[in-house]
Amino acid sequence: MIAIIDYGIGNLHSVLNAFKTIGYDACVTSDKDVILSADKVVLPGVGAFGDAMDTFKERGFVPVIDELIKKGTPLLGICVGMQMLFDESEEYGIHKGLGLLKGRIIKFNDKNLKIPQIGWNNLDITKDNPLLKGIKNGSYVYFVHSYRLADANYDDVIAYAEYGIKYGCAVNKGNVYGVQFHPEKSGDVGLQILKNFGEL
Repeated sequence: MIAIIDYGIGNLHSVLNAFKTIGYDACVTSDKDVILSADKVVLPGVGAFGDAMDTFKERGFVPVIDELIKKGTPLLGICVGMQMLFDESEEYGIHKGLGLLKGRIIKFNDKNLKIPQIGWNNLDITKDNPLLKGIKNGSYVYFVHSYRLADANYDDVIAYAEYGIKYGCAVNKGNVYGVQFHPEKSGDVGLQILKNFGEL
């Protein structure tokens, strides 16, 4: 079973429907026991990083994530959920993240770019990784974001995108996975990525 963490933020039901489309038993839940007993866990997120982290902490989910990491349960962060995996974000001030991966989240600063980046962009896949199995290099996925990953550990980045600057948009370290884009809105490519996560 795949548990999608409901902490009052995130596009939960489109992620749930995507997993159901590819035949996975998935649920949206805020029940910590259900999350801890799941085979895989998804951390979604939309909106501002600080608000997401504050709500996540207030609802007592940080120790749950720590326990999942210790148990080796695969965890997938999506969009702001991916950003939360890192050390900190500079969105509306400096906010601490979960610190599971090294890196900071910073704003796109190219004045020639339309911010946020909304729409399709292609993946530059740089590492063989089970999350991206069967995905052709250059495949397009759907993004909606104003902030990007910086100062990451190069070893953790499995794919990049380019929007004025090249930045990491898919990551993996141990049982922690993250994608900046929205696989649930990325057509067949996104469904394949979610299927790959389900098969880990």
